[in-house]
Order: sequence, then C-alpha cells, then structure tokens
Amino acid sequence: QRGLLTLGLVCLLPADEVTGYGPVFEEQPVDTIYPEESPEAKITMNCRARANPPATYKWKLDHMEIDLNAEGSHYSLAGGNLVISNPDKTVHVGKYSCLATNTYGTVISREASVQFGYLDLFSSEERSSVYVKEGQGAVLLCAPPPHYPAELSFRWILNEFPTFIIPDKRRFVSQITGNLYISKVDSSDRGNYSCIASSPSISKSVFSNYIPLEPQTERPIRKYPADLRVKFPDTTALVGQNVTLECFALGNPVPEVRWKKIDGHLPSNHEVRMTGTQLHLYNVQFEDGGTYKCEAVNSKGKDYHTARVSVEAFPEWVEHISSTEKDLRSDYTMSCKASGKPKPHIRWLKNGEPVDRNEMRFSSLTFDDSGMYQCIAENRHGVIYANAELRVFACAPTFERNPVKRVLAAKNGRVVIECRPKAAPKPAFSWSKDTELLSNSTRVFIWEDGSLEILNVTRADEGRYTCFAENDRGKANSTGDLLVMDSTKITLAPSNTDVKVGENTSMQCAASHDQSLDITFIWSLDGRVIDLHKDSQHYERTTNGSSNGELLIKNVQLKHAGQYTCTAQTPVDNITASAHLVVRGPPGAPGGVRIIEKTDKSVKLQWSRGADNHSPISKYTIQYKDQFSNDVWKNATTFPVNVEGNAEMTTVVDLIPWTDYEFRVIATNTLGTGDPSNPSPIIKTLEAVPVVAPSDVGGGGGASRELTITWTPVKPKYYYGPNFGYIVAFKPQDEQEWKRVAVADPQARRYVHKASDIPPLTEFQVKVKAFNVQGEGPYSLTAIIYSAQDAPAEAPAVVEARALSAKAATVSWMPLSYSNLDGYQVKYWESGQSEGQAETIGVSSRENHTKLENLRPYTEYIIEVRGYNSAGYGPPSHHFRVLTKKPPPDRAPKIIAKKVKGQSINIAWEQVEPMANESSIEGYRVLYRPEGQTTGTLYNTYKRNIDLPLPPNGNYVVEVRAHTEGGDGATTTVQITGNKVILS
Repeated sequence: QRGLLTLGLVCLLPADEVTGYGPVFEEQPVDTIYPEESPEAKITMNCRARANPPATYKWKLDHMEIDLNAEGSHYSLAGGNLVISNPDKTVHVGKYSCLATNTYGTVISREASVQFGYLDLFSSEERSSVYVKEGQGAVLLCAPPPHYPAELSFRWILNEFPTFIIPDKRRFVSQITGNLYISKVDSSDRGNYSCIASSPSISKSVFSNYIPLEPQTERPIRKYPADLRVKFPDTTALVGQNVTLECFALGNPVPEVRWKKIDGHLPSNHEVRMTGTQLHLYNVQFEDGGTYKCEAVNSKGKDYHTARVSVEAFPEWVEHISSTEKDLRSDYTMSCKASGKPKPHIRWLKNGEPVDRNEMRFSSLTFDDSGMYQCIAENRHGVIYANAELRVFACAPTFERNPVKRVLAAKNGRVVIECRPKAAPKPAFSWSKDTELLSNSTRVFIWEDGSLEILNVTRADEGRYTCFAENDRGKANSTGDLLVMDSTKITLAPSNTDVKVGENTSMQCAASHDQSLDITFIWSLDGRVIDLHKDSQHYERTTNGSSNGELLIKNVQLKHAGQYTCTAQTPVDNITASAHLVVRGPPGAPGGVRIIEKTDKSVKLQWSRGADNHSPISKYTIQYKDQFSNDVWKNATTFPVNVEGNAEMTTVVDLIPWTDYEFRVIATNTLGTGDPSNPSPIIKTLEAVPVVAPSDVGGGGGASRELTITWTPVKPKYYYGPNFGYIVAFKPQDEQEWKRVAVADPQARRYVHKASDIPPLTEFQVKVKAFNVQGEGPYSLTAIIYSAQDAPAEAPAVVEARALSAKAATVSWMPLSYSNLDGYQVKYWESGQSEGQAETIGVSSRENHTKLENLRPYTEYIIEVRGYNSAGYGPPSHHFRVLTKKPPPDRAPKIIAKKVKGQSINIAWEQVEPMANESSIEGYRVLYRPEGQTTGTLYNTYKRNIDLPLPPNGNYVVEVRAHTEGGDGATTTVQITGNKVILS
C-alpha cells in the first residue's frame, strides 16, 4: 500500500495521482437460485468495479478463496464475473463474495448465496375420497411435495384443467399450507379436486392426484357454529414490507370474518381482501406491531383467534463513511452508525481484511493508513456495506487552486478574509496589509485556520491584504483587495397587526443601502423563509421601488399567525426587523378527550381546552359514533343541554346500553366552529335489562303434535347485554297457567314446541320477551295461534292404474274423507330401481286421478299414493304396478306413390313392419295442414293410401305416421304446392 506524494514539496499532483482512485463497485453479486432442471448448464455471478488503474478480481466461497486454476475446476472469470460451469449441488452451494483490487487497495462485495431450486412431483399415491354431510365444512389437504425455496403459490382445479376454484366467502385456498377449505359443503361441490403448487422462483408447477369429494345428503341440513380452521401465526414483519394474515372458518351459515387490532385501531395502510379472509398490511411500520384478532361469526356461534405481529427492520445507515483526503500527522475518525431491529452489529475491513476495532479513530495519520475501508452493519435480517478510500498526503502550501479573493465589507460591520491554501502538514499563518505586518488586536484577529477577521470596519481598512502560509515542506502567499461599502439600514420597519381569518393585511419594510449594490428583501415566518412562488395563494410582494419590500398577506388563515421577519440583504451585509401578526379565528381542536365515568345510558366526558385563537370559546358540541352508525358522527344529547365555553366536562345522556361508543368535542366562538378533537378511546356502556320486545308474534301450522311460534327478532342494538335470548310463553285459550321456554339464539325467529298431548287445531295464546344477563324485558302483545292439525291417518285405495301409451299412464284412487286435506302425492319409480330414485307429482285435494308422463317404454312402474296437509304426509297406499306399452316403430312410412286425380291427390305408402319389441300397427294417421301451422285435418285409416283434396291455394303439408297402442311412430312429410307434390 502506498501513500500519496510522500516526498512532494508542493501539492501539484502527478496526472496518475490526480485521476487515480481505488475500486468502486458498480455491480455486485445477488442471491441466485439455480433450477436443478435448468437447460442452461452454468451460473454467472456478476461483479464489476470502476477503478484507475483497472481492478483485478478474486472470488471467495464461504470465506475461502476460490482457486480458479485448480484441475477440473468448474470456475472461470469473464471480466470480473464468476462463471460456474455444469453446477453441482454438492460442491457449489454457499455464499460467494467478490474482491476487487488495484494499487489503492481492495474492497469486498456483499455476500450472495447460490442455492439449487427444485419442486418435486406430488406423490403418485391415490388420494382417498372425502365424505362430508351437506352443511358441514370440509378441508382438502394439498400436502405439497419437497421443494426449495419455501415460497409456493397454490390453486385448485375441479374435475379438469383449467376449471379453477375461485375463492369466495364459502371457499378459501391458504397460500401458506395450500389446503382448500369449504366452510359449508353443498351438492354443487361434488367432484374431483387437484391441488396445483407453483414455484415462482423456478417457474414450475405440479399437480396432485385428484381428491374425490362426496357430499352426503342430509335433510334437514343442520347448522353448525363458526369454527376457525385457518389461523395466522405469530408473525415478524420488516419495516416497508407487506404482510398478509389469514383466517378462515367452517360453519353453516357461512361465517363472516372480522378483523381487529387489540391495542388500537387497524392501521390506515390495511386492506381486507378475499371476502374478509385476509388482512393485508401495506408498507408496515413499527407502530403497526401489536396483537391482531380475527373473529368468525354466524347465527350459531362465534370463534376467534389472536396472534402478535412484531415489526423489525433491515439495517439502514444513519451515518456512513465517504472517501476523503487527510493531511499527514492530522487526526481523523471514521464514523458509521446504523439503525435496525435488532440493533445492527458493526465491523470494519481494510483492503478486504477484518480490522479489530469498534471505531476507526486515527491520531497523527501516517501514509500506511491510506487504503480502502469498508464499514459493515449486520443483523439477522441482512447486511449493508459502506465503502470509502482514505488518502494520506503531505505537501508544501500552494494557493494555485484557492487564492485569496477580493472581498467587499460594509462600513461599521464585520468581515472575514479567508486563507485556504492546500498544505500538509497544517501550515503556520501570518497576514500583512499593504506593507504592514498585522497582529491580533481588539479589532483584528487571525483565526487558527488562517482566516483574517476585522471588526467595526472603516474606510481606512481598505487596501491589499496578503496571507503567508509555511510548513516543513515549504511556504507560499496570496494577496486580495478589501473594499468598504455603505451599510444597509431599515428605514420603515413592519408593525404588529391584528386580523380575522379571511381578511387581507400587509407588512411594511423599506431600507437604504449602498447604491452600487443590489438589495433583496427576504420574508420569514417564525424562522421559516416564505416561498412567494409556492404560496402565491396567500403571499405577494408589492412592486413599489427597489428599496421597498412590503409583503401582502391575502385571505389570512390561522396558520399565518406568528412573527414575521423582514431581511434586507445586499452582497455585503443584511439587517432584519420583525413584527407579530395575530390572527383571530374559530377555536382549535380540543385535546385529551376521555371518559371518566360511565353507566348503562350515560358517560361523563372530560377534555382539555384547545386554542381559542384570540376569540373566547362560547360553546362546545359533543358528537358520538357507535357500532351501528355506519361510521357517521352524530350530535349527542348532554346534561346540561348547552355546554358552555368555559366547561371542560359534561355528561352525555340517552345512550344505548352495552354499545361501543367513541366521542369527539368541537369548540365554537363568535368567528365560527373549529375542527373536531381526536376521538376518545372506544368504550362500551354498561349492561341493562332489555326494554324492546320482539314484534310480529304469530305462528301456527307445522307437523302433527306441534305448536309453532314465530316472531321478528330484536335488533342487535337493543340487546343491552350479553347472553341475549328470548322467553317464549304459551298456553291453551281456556287454561290459566303459562308455559315458558328459553331460546338462547338472539337471531332465532321461531320456536316449535313438540308434545304428544297437544290437541290438533287448538287455539293457543302466545307471547315472547327478550332476556340477557341482567334480566328479562317486557312481553310482546299476546297473539292467538292454532296448533298443527294431524296428518292424514288413512291411505288412499288405488282403484286403477293403466298404461295409456309407451310413455304415459293414468292412475286414480278413492278420495279421502278428511276435512283438512291439502292434496295427494303420487310417487312412482321403475321396479328395478330403488324408491330413492322415485319421481313425485302433487295433486289437488279436489282431484282423485292424474296422468304420469315421460315414462320409459315397455317398463314396469311401481305407484303409490298418499294424502298430505301442513302437518305432514299420511300413510302410503298399497303399491300398484303398471307396465307401459311397447314403443311404436321408429321407422317412418315410405311413400311409394303420389298421383293427382282431378281435384284430389292420392298418396300411398309401404306397410310399416314392427319389430318384436315394438307395438303392433293398428292403423295410420294422416295430418293435412297448411304450411307454417301446427293444426289441420287429422285422418285415421287402416289402408296404406289416402285421397286428399287439392288445396285451392297456398302450400300444404301432409304428415303420415303409423299408429299403435304405444303411440304414434316416426313421421314422413309430403309438401303440396298447387298440383305439385314434393317429398321432403
């Protein structure tokens, strides 16, 4: 390692020293995942450094230098890039770093890993069928195969590619496990499911074997409480990252998922996605850390889960090193500070080698201290590097690049003439004016850095000043002129002003100055310079002569109040004058709103006064927002009704028990109403006995020996407490004692009382009231309802069931003499099938027969009939069997002759011969109709020809078909146009 001009007498650097510099990385290696199945049999790790002279390169693997010339080596260099040919997982996995070196030193790149990526095939083992009752939840396990890296994305297909499952409120695909969750299975879910796992790092996807899902019919479909099956774990996020939390529940009805942050509000940078099943936090910050809760709710119950989100941070530089030149024998400290969580550890390298120091502090620098330095900050989340070159040099003083300059000074002011030669070690300084050597006095000072300071400048101080600099390597001097100008003075200062919001005002400012100099006026508010261009909406400079700096303030707002300072500035000096602007306006927002007492219907609210903005506060308005107000703030009722302007406490009344509230306070004065305070913490009022009864109480009907009672549920805002439910009371009309039953479901709409001693169609009185943990509320109005009637007790007697054709049959029965009969159910099925595949037809109680259609030809059917009413079905009749007719021939008659005879046409056809499984021919049917119509004249004949009258005009169609007891056969069509006949 070499120093810079160790023997030089002056600081005139040779060309190579002026333009030379140590390596500076322009490209560094990055983490690489090499797909094991990659067709490209090489890995390239990039490294490029800018340096003069050009850098040479070496590479390390896991801190050991790579021998590029070893026999059988897979490594080679392309420029600074490391090329790994035919990569081998057992040899080439690890952490790589690049070293760039030239005559000024060595720097080492950040470490970059090489890993081999793979995604194996799913197991070929057959997946078992999943059987689930309708209404229950289901979980289909993906079980992804071995893979690297860990990040996979998942999708599911149903039956065939590309029929993808679209996640919705009922179906969810976890992007952590890959499992498919169905909160409530129904018949439409039947099918074969396959999980697709995709690795974005190696651009590969694999499919699992199909998993058959078999929903099992259950009637009635049962309901199940919410049951969380996907629960996000304790999570660590890095500042600036995005984080997704997952929650999904099984249950019927399909649960609704809600998200909360236990120790505060959800962050403003959150988004609830995938119909509530995912909470996405964007650009996470430290304040987003805390405990998060997901809650799944349906009418049968709820489930919840909490876990922590911890926020940590990648290392980030607060202060880092930069390249510098320092004098020989001077003191110097390299400083590096980094933020991060956990706190980063800092280490140092010089020319690529570790330095065992916590801080790079140098006293009396030597040439050996020159070199390339690296500061490295590291925590468990990552590493950052800062690189710098330190050059130590020595030379005689020279003013070539920085001579003493001509200086202007204001009369009676202060002036500093700088002396800044290039020199190392630091030189000794002296000054002269014209031919007189200067020394320190009460008015003249020579600073340690060589600058000359003169106080209370007069015209006599004008002249030529020379700075002399000398060290052990040589000496030099430089001369500059001092000119004395008239000083600047404020002639019209701004004055204190008092305005109201929305008014216009102005601040005066004028100054006298040396006429040979330009003058500029600068205005600042409370020390901050006013940008007249950016804030032209409110500020404007008047143009009234170069020595006038008046400021016009338009449409004054509260933010414009404060101390205004006018600075009159020339190239030589400046002077200031200040004044205060008082702005009167509506009050500022009150602060510290909090609840100090609460009951079931009131809270005592306290706050701190905000700024009155120079106009006394006349009153306060209290607003509230509750869980039922759709995020709308409403004015609250207080006691006393009017909250005076000197108050800092009031009682809010007429609240709803057991309800979440937040409050805010707004102040008003004669100039208007101010901004609202920040909301108070959310509080829940105390519990109370319910006061609202269910409405629309009624009922009746139902199954035999049942009493069905219905009502409209109480709205949640009137629950007034936990454990909310209903007391249902009922009694027969002629009895005194009421029976009471508790229903615990707050969303319940009905209660069915079943008892064998309930007489049918009996008048009952019913009433319903609400209860909670605090007690019972008032009853509803009493309603009159009737118990259910009995289901029919007799079975109809089937009188007759006979086949009408190959596809139709008729069935009739003796009507039941039951006064409360709603109708009959006719059930029929093929004798070779189970009764579960039967078809049914409903028939009015006024009818005692029906027709069965769309039957299969020449098939035996079993038929049963039963009566029903609102209480249910009666017993079935005895089974009656009927055999449908054989089908008609499926071959149409073949037309063999068409002759016109006078005003008629004769059409003849061949005999249709039925097969053994077809009905015998009983004759033929001929339909003669106008073209375009479906009706016409129908002829029945036993012959194989027919005479038809020619149409007087227009086109006609003749349809010929065989007729059998099993129905009509296939049709042959003949078109007749005038006296022309066309076979279609």
